Amino acid sequence: MQASDNSSGDRSTTKVARKTCLIVIDGWGVTDKDIGNAILHANTPVMDSFTNVKNKWGLLSASGLDVGLPDKLMGNSEVGHLNIGAGRVVWQDIGRIEKSIEDNTLATNKNLEEALTFAKNGPGRVHFLGMVSDGGVHSHMKHLFALLKIAKDRGVPHAFVQVFTDGRDTSPNSGVGYIQQLQDEIKKLSYGSIASVQGRYYAMDRDKRWERILIAYRALVHAEGEQVSDDQLLDTIRKRYEAKEFDEFLKPIIVNKEGAIQPDDVLVFFNYRSDRMRQITATFAGEPGTIFPELGKPSSDVTNFDVDRETHLIKSLKIYTMTQYKEGNKFPLLFPPQSMKNTLAEHLSNLGLKQFHTAETEKYAHVTFFFNGGIEKQYPGEDRKLVPSPKVATYDKQPEMSVADVGNVLSEVILNDSDKEGESHSFVMCNFAPPDMVGHTGEYEPTIKACEATDKAIGQVVEACKKANRVFFLTADHGNAEQMLDLKGGKLTSHTTNWVPFVLVDPENKLEFKRQHGSLGDVAPSILDAMGLSIPQEMTGTSFFKENEQQEKQFVATYAEYYPK
Repeated sequence: MQASDNSSGDRSTTKVARKTCLIVIDGWGVTDKDIGNAILHANTPVMDSFTNVKNKWGLLSASGLDVGLPDKLMGNSEVGHLNIGAGRVVWQDIGRIEKSIEDNTLATNKNLEEALTFAKNGPGRVHFLGMVSDGGVHSHMKHLFALLKIAKDRGVPHAFVQVFTDGRDTSPNSGVGYIQQLQDEIKKLSYGSIASVQGRYYAMDRDKRWERILIAYRALVHAEGEQVSDDQLLDTIRKRYEAKEFDEFLKPIIVNKEGAIQPDDVLVFFNYRSDRMRQITATFAGEPGTIFPELGKPSSDVTNFDVDRETHLIKSLKIYTMTQYKEGNKFPLLFPPQSMKNTLAEHLSNLGLKQFHTAETEKYAHVTFFFNGGIEKQYPGEDRKLVPSPKVATYDKQPEMSVADVGNVLSEVILNDSDKEGESHSFVMCNFAPPDMVGHTGEYEPTIKACEATDKAIGQVVEACKKANRVFFLTADHGNAEQMLDLKGGKLTSHTTNWVPFVLVDPENKLEFKRQHGSLGDVAPSILDAMGLSIPQEMTGTSFFKENEQQEKQFVATYAEYYPK
């Protein structure tokens, strides 16, 4: 386990009424529907004990407009943690992008114009790289369609699409339909071509499994993969499905060898979510620590490479990204980050209070970067600990993941803090990953085990909070494990638009929720209220310790179809 201590002794300048703890379960929604509900069928005595307890239980909206997404679009981990940590509705990049398409300002976007001008006047080639689906979590295919049309209008001779298939935030075998739509759009435009297709498992790895990125790189640069023609592509993918190789795990398919990335080419990565784009873009930037330990020196895993050619290629590429994938990257951005002032983490730090954040590898960015408002830096007084995720191909092989270790870490901090004045953490939080990560595999029985392991870890943290007299809060970033079958009975591996729980446990039994319904942006104000601290004016969410009859009626009316009977 890797710990990161950013404290400097006793820095507390503010007294808190009560210390607090927050657990964010990943992928734990609420629904009364029985079929495909791994949560309902799991043995979860701790979570069951919270459900519908008067003045201690609430339901939060974690999707659509309530979290800054287009109406009725399912939420995701990035969006969920941003809203929870910010204490307000955080308007997402997808909304900004779609507005630019609607009002045609994308066509005059300064950095997109620069990319296409360079492609037109230079190599005559532009590549659009990203996930092709309508899942809306990492990307949306209509953004790609808009980019293709603009590139055609700007007179770029050749546009190549490097397709990353989904199968995780969408149905596992939906990719063939999305690629059909892309082929139809290319035919309608009479412009562009599909160069390659590969699953997100390879090109979008985020857990430093560089062997996967290497496979993606070889396909994109060296056209390594099964060679097929465009009219054979759909049948090829269907045959992969028959062999139980679905979208997320599609091994590279090369459709147009001329579309392999060449020196001086322009690359536009069109995913807007950052975490799964960091490794592949870092590789094309030749950053040390990728498949290139040093620029000009491939890692020992990379064989049969012409080092001079690879170095020339990496240095010559012009790379643009839809959004900022990592602070400090020098890529021109089509949509620069928005300012996010006075998130919960920043506000606590400004008050001179200590805090602690922990999660396992798969969700560590969510309790740090995303929870802190898309800010990489560690605030003064903010301590962190990274717990390694298990090294398995898919998490259904080890469904409990590292949830017990994360629970142990958080409980230890809570109990060790209980008798310390001045040096203690006023706020502690963690993410429990298994329901979401195992739910994405579509494997039902392992997801039940994931929920049970998570429930046990929750119980451990609750008991630690009771012993330490720390107010306990629990919520989730979005739904997933509660709905694992679609309407046709097929596997559903995507997130849902269901409510998520909001739980209060007060060892002194003094605090009570004054309402039952809200959105993720209400969590941070509620925590600050429980601590007896000021709520920044930027936090437009409403504390659950304050009545809001109008909002309560509005939520119940708006989401009646999702309300658990």
